[in-house]
Amino acid sequence: MTGDEKKRPKSARAIRRLVLEIVGWVLVVAGIAALVLPGPGLLLMVAGLAVLSEQYEWAERRLEPVKVMAYKAAADGVQTWPRIIASCTGALVLAGIGVYWGIQPDAPGWWPIDDDWWLIGGWGTGATLILSAIIALGFIVYSFRTFRGVPDPEGAAERAAREED
Repeated sequence: MTGDEKKRPKSARAIRRLVLEIVGWVLVVAGIAALVLPGPGLLLMVAGLAVLSEQYEWAERRLEPVKVMAYKAAADGVQTWPRIIASCTGALVLAGIGVYWGIQPDAPGWWPIDDDWWLIGGWGTGATLILSAIIALGFIVYSFRTFRGVPDPEGAAERAAREED
């Protein structure tokens, strides 16, 4: 407990703890859902673990290896031009699918169920896909600027994960 937290009334600490716990678990559950639904699932899960790590040691222990693996994947993903091009293409395709989803064209003739079930969610779902693509492109740019051309990308990734703490 920090000095500022000791000065707060006990009820304020309890409310802060409750809010952090709710936010953390909502982010983790939303992240799990977004792994199979449109959205930035891993990002939400990491954010949830980061919030929960303020309250729980188990969350902090699980967060550190995930951060190191994420930085290593980021470093590895920008080491060759084909990987960079494939990642950028994937993000742009995801954004295109988001726009298509938002526009909601009529259901095709091969669609086997009621037309109301075609591209459910409209712009709400499309916007999450577009946001995911923007986040992905941002991470690609960050990874390129941080890890491209570094002699030891794995070491740089481990240092970056530790410096963030």
